[in-house]
Amino acid sequence: MNMREEMQKASSLIAQIGNFGLQLLWFSLHLSVSTWYFLLEIAHMVESCFISSGLIKSYKALNLGKLRYLAIVVGSEEAYQTSKVIELLQWLEAIGVKHVCLYDMEGVLKRSKEAILEKMSNTTVFQEADENDKLLAQKHMMLEFVSFSDGKEAVAKAANLLFAKYLTSNNSSEDEEGEIFTEPHMTEALRAVGSGGPEPDLLLVYGPARCHQGFPAWRIRYTEIVHMGSLKSMRYGSLIKAIYKFTMVRQNYGK
Repeated sequence: MNMREEMQKASSLIAQIGNFGLQLLWFSLHLSVSTWYFLLEIAHMVESCFISSGLIKSYKALNLGKLRYLAIVVGSEEAYQTSKVIELLQWLEAIGVKHVCLYDMEGVLKRSKEAILEKMSNTTVFQEADENDKLLAQKHMMLEFVSFSDGKEAVAKAANLLFAKYLTSNNSSEDEEGEIFTEPHMTEALRAVGSGGPEPDLLLVYGPARCHQGFPAWRIRYTEIVHMGSLKSMRYGSLIKAIYKFTMVRQNYGK
C-alpha cells in the first residue's frame, strides 16, 4: 500500500515538473518573440525618424514618374479616423503624389468626402473631373472615392451591358454558336458603365488586415500591394520608404 502511494506521489511530482517545464518553455518563447517584435518596431521607428529628417540621402530623390496612380485602402474601423486620413493625404501632397484613390469597404470615406475636401482645398474629385484631364499632369491632387458597393454595382451593370449586346447580336445574326466573352470585353464594359478607373501602380493598406479588402480586382492586376500597419501609428518616414522601394523595383509584365 505504501509502495503504491509512493508511486502515485512520484507520478504527480513528475507531472507537475513537466507542466512547469512546458509553461517555462512557453513563457520563454513568448518573451523571445515579443522582444524581437519590440526591437523590430523600435528599429522601424528610428529608421522612420532618420528618413523624415532627411539624414538618409537616398530617400530624398523619389522618382514619382513611376507612381502615376496611388491607391489607399483603409480598414472599415480606421476609416472613421478622418483627421488621420487628412494628415496622410497632406503628406502625399507634400511628397508630390498627384492621383490618389481612397477606398474602404463600408463607404465611410465617401461619406466623409466633404470633410476631407474642406481640409484639402486644392484637390479635384476624380468622378467630377473632365475625362481628358484625369491622367494628365496637374498642379493639384486628384482624389477618387471608392467603396465595396461600387465594385459589386459595376460588375452587375457591366454584366447587364454584355448580356444586352449578346441578345442584340444574337437576334441580328443567324450564327447560333454562342459568343465567348473575354477579359477585354469585360474591361470595355466596365469602362462603358463608368467604373473602369485607372489601375493603381501602388496600393497601400492601412489596418489590421493584410489584403486589399475587396478593392475592385480588375484594377489591381499589376498593382504592388504593401501593408503599412495601423493608420493610428502611421509614420511619414514609412510612407516615404514604401514609395521609394516601389520606385526602385523593376516590373516585368507578361505578354
